[in-house]
Amino acid sequence: MKLDIKPHIQQALKEGKAVVALESTIISHGMPYPQNKEMARKVESIIENEGAIPATIAILNGVIKVGLSEDELEMLATSDAIIKVSKRDFGYVLSQQKHGATTVSGTMIVAALAGIKVFATGGIGGVHRGAEHTFDVSRDLEELASQNVAVVCAGAKAILDLSKTLEFLETKGVEIIGYKTDVLPAFYTRKSEYPIDYRLDTPEAVADLMHAKWHNGIDGGIVVANPILENDSLDETLMNKAINAALEEAQAFTITGKELTPFLLKNVKEATKGKSLDANLALVYHNAYVAAQIALAYAKKTL
Repeated sequence: MKLDIKPHIQQALKEGKAVVALESTIISHGMPYPQNKEMARKVESIIENEGAIPATIAILNGVIKVGLSEDELEMLATSDAIIKVSKRDFGYVLSQQKHGATTVSGTMIVAALAGIKVFATGGIGGVHRGAEHTFDVSRDLEELASQNVAVVCAGAKAILDLSKTLEFLETKGVEIIGYKTDVLPAFYTRKSEYPIDYRLDTPEAVADLMHAKWHNGIDGGIVVANPILENDSLDETLMNKAINAALEEAQAFTITGKELTPFLLKNVKEATKGKSLDANLALVYHNAYVAAQIALAYAKKTL
């Protein structure tokens, strides 16, 4: 797969410096304008301020981009002609020279091809509620099983079935590391009812795990579950009520597939009067900060 990597990112990778991959679906489909553009630039600034290099990934005119210009970012944030790109969408978007925003799974594929080992996002996809009837399981989980990338996230999105998501990841052999936590964070809230087997409390410890796994020939991704900060966490009862109402509406309107997650997030935002969007922004920024620190620790480990 041919990649258009910005020269400064290419040089950083060549020199073994810390680079953090960033997805673009959160820009095109996850948040409204102008918050999406402001978020994208702030995430990049947070990573740069820590001494690492951000690499936002997208497809423009059928070309896979690793690193975006200001004009390219503006187009992603405002255009209605952006296709959500998971693994199944690459062939069409590339061959037809379309614009595409990479999902978590799509970003992992490109990051792995480029040699980027750390990826910061909001929350990973997972097993949807009711999947025993719909078979709706995010491609993110399959890529986590196969791509050598550590994904820093606030757990799986709270709209999902967290129990089944954990079971799926266990079956696929994906390490889930609680970053300064013993339980799985639930995206908008710091805690869920589900314990995590392994906890690590420093970027260096996470980097040690990454090195030990991959340099011993064990392929596959790593989930670094990083809870939203206490001051930004939302009330669990409020969030569950909003999510359940959104799920009922989605079922009533037969919203499925790649349209489901944006629909649910939009409805939850409206039900919480924007509080969920504020929390989403806060957790993305915190994940970027932690991802940069892990990338720096891993770069030192592998020099």
